[in-house]
Amino acid sequence: MKKVLLILLLALNLYSNAQTRNKDAYMFCYFKNNGQDGLHLAYSTDGLKWTALKGDSSFLTPMVSKDKLMRDPCIIRGADGLFHMVWTDSWADRGIGYASSPDLIHWSQQQQLPVMENEAGARNCWAPEITYDKTSKTYMIYWATTIKGRFPNPDSLSESGYNHRIYYVTTTDFKTFTPTKLLFDPGFNSIDATIVPDGKRFIMFFKDETLHPVQKNIKIAYADKLTGPYSKPGEKITGNYWAEGPTTLHIDNKWIIYFDKYRDHKYGAIMSTDLKNWTDISGQIQLPIGIRHGTIFKITSDELDKIIQSTDKN
Repeated sequence: MKKVLLILLLALNLYSNAQTRNKDAYMFCYFKNNGQDGLHLAYSTDGLKWTALKGDSSFLTPMVSKDKLMRDPCIIRGADGLFHMVWTDSWADRGIGYASSPDLIHWSQQQQLPVMENEAGARNCWAPEITYDKTSKTYMIYWATTIKGRFPNPDSLSESGYNHRIYYVTTTDFKTFTPTKLLFDPGFNSIDATIVPDGKRFIMFFKDETLHPVQKNIKIAYADKLTGPYSKPGEKITGNYWAEGPTTLHIDNKWIIYFDKYRDHKYGAIMSTDLKNWTDISGQIQLPIGIRHGTIFKITSDELDKIIQSTDKN
């Protein structure tokens, strides 16, 4: 009888360890300072406590554009199994950075995607992101740009004349791209869009950049198709502080929205089960010191182990 119990306990232990090993982990890609040293990664198993990898040093040094920056990184796992990343490569350029990786350790040659090259008045391309549409098997890359003389707004005169709207291209292979189009114009200065699928609809979280009267907060818009049209945004979901760079995590039927409280030099987070009622959980999160905004995505525990092992060797 004792032998049977021992075998059962051993089997349960092995099963428990296997379940732990097979559990997904979460990765947070981000930048520090001005983005000059490149890509940083941190991981979490619960979506609250994040641990920097590689001693919080860079995984990839930026090589494109005259500024050679890697700000606002966004990584998704593609249908091809590769990790695809885009980033802000310059403060004042008409392109964005792009690279891919099979394992987040080894990266392809970096490219600049000239997404706004046909807009002579385009002043910038900031905070690009990628979302995949399973129905059309298409990736949409989108970002914020100010085009001189477009969407004139007196409010924009107070912040170097910036008056952003969200633009996009689509691709199936990251080699050929559709012409650039306007994705989202809520009628005011908007930036830092991140779009996630939710059943048959798509949810856009973005920053309202309005300064007069001051907004500087995160709002939500919805669409039936990834490329829109998106609904009129609702009321702000963040509190009485300036917030930017939202990224989402849907875990245990709860939505967690992380964002950069950039004037306070710290990170914040809110949580909801219905996308309507939000609870501030900023006091529950732990993040690497000096983190600036990026995006969260899933990896397997095996992939995480390989990254940790590779960085230990270095």
